[in-house]
Amino acid sequence: MDIGFIIIIFLIGFIGSYISGMLGIGGSIIKYPMLLYIPPLFGLAAFSAHEVSGISAVQVFFATIGGVWAYRKGGYLNKTLIAYMGGAILIGSFVGGYGSKLMSGGGINLVYGVLALIAAVMMFIPKKGIDDIPLDKVKFNKWLAASLALIVGVGAGIVGAAGAFLLVPIMLVVLKIPTRMTIASSLAITFISSIGATVGKITTGQVDYLPALVMVAASLIASPLGAMAGKKVNTKILQYILAFLILGTAIKIWMDIL
Repeated sequence: MDIGFIIIIFLIGFIGSYISGMLGIGGSIIKYPMLLYIPPLFGLAAFSAHEVSGISAVQVFFATIGGVWAYRKGGYLNKTLIAYMGGAILIGSFVGGYGSKLMSGGGINLVYGVLALIAAVMMFIPKKGIDDIPLDKVKFNKWLAASLALIVGVGAGIVGAAGAFLLVPIMLVVLKIPTRMTIASSLAITFISSIGATVGKITTGQVDYLPALVMVAASLIASPLGAMAGKKVNTKILQYILAFLILGTAIKIWMDIL
């Protein structure tokens, strides 16, 4: 890799991980299309869909560690939610990550496009009153949470994501979890999910290690910074940023598929 390539990959990792920490997502919703489309714009070699999904899986693992660490205080991490959804999504993401070796690049992009479209629709559903619930009074259907996490895990493992871009709207819309608890807990669940996806990608030889290491370095710096910023931003603004981010990505992916 030459210095220009390293800089581009580092910036992609930094921007994606900052937004990841701020919004409680692993960052693949941003970094997947950035890795796919930005290097060729600068005359650099293009990654295949398999390479992008492999790099994303490894990078998400490290990005979420930084985010969870920044949210470790304040009562934002719901341990019961993390246990139920984390265990289910770990199984699903390993199955998806391992099985993705059998899929074509177009198939991986199609799965990504479907997940992004579902997430975009859910983010625009009104979420009235969820942030009025005290953090110590939050209740949810544990088995519904686990079932949804398992399904998300399979799809997310295929594209090398940890699924937080879909978990966040599920937690907000279906489970009625307050925004800041959703952001913090989804980072922890995403970390667990990324273990399965990363192992699946590595064992099937889908990881390009040098770009992945550059992305990891950027993640460890940017993700905690984003998490600290997220604590200060109005929850409605956080929801709108994530909604338009997911929508824009979904539109771009579907334009390429069609």
